[in-house]
Amino acid sequence: MRSLNRATFLRTLLLTLAVTIWMPSLVSAQQTPGAAILGTWATLDGRLVVEFYDAGPAYAARFIYGDLIVEADGKTLKKDLKNPDPSLRSRSLADVDFVSGLVWDVSERRWENGVVYQANAGRTGSAHATVEGDTLNLRAYRGLPVAGRTIVFKRRPG
Repeated sequence: MRSLNRATFLRTLLLTLAVTIWMPSLVSAQQTPGAAILGTWATLDGRLVVEFYDAGPAYAARFIYGDLIVEADGKTLKKDLKNPDPSLRSRSLADVDFVSGLVWDVSERRWENGVVYQANAGRTGSAHATVEGDTLNLRAYRGLPVAGRTIVFKRRPG
């Protein structure tokens, strides 16, 4: 009987230690500043709605809705006609990644090394992003950041 109690005690102790070690890493993963970019965002003029999501080692964003991906009738989805890859020109722009490769940089306190796809021109450029409250600033550029433009998004509820 005594050995059974000792075995139970050791199992309980090991389980308690495992949970104690594992829980802080779970909590810190949920509070990673890099995750602040996740969610649905709309430009200030409402012409574009995008979703930023976790794409493994980096963050990405896909087109959801807006003038840039829907024809004037408000229903027909535009095609990726200017894509440099002819095999992709017949695809709809809905759900196409327009930003990829954003990685949280702790020292810069922003997402870096992104690639932005300009569907209306069929070309790519570089990007970095910051989030302050419910505002996301995406800096898209070719060459130097100073030569680019900042697209401002507001977080959408839900």
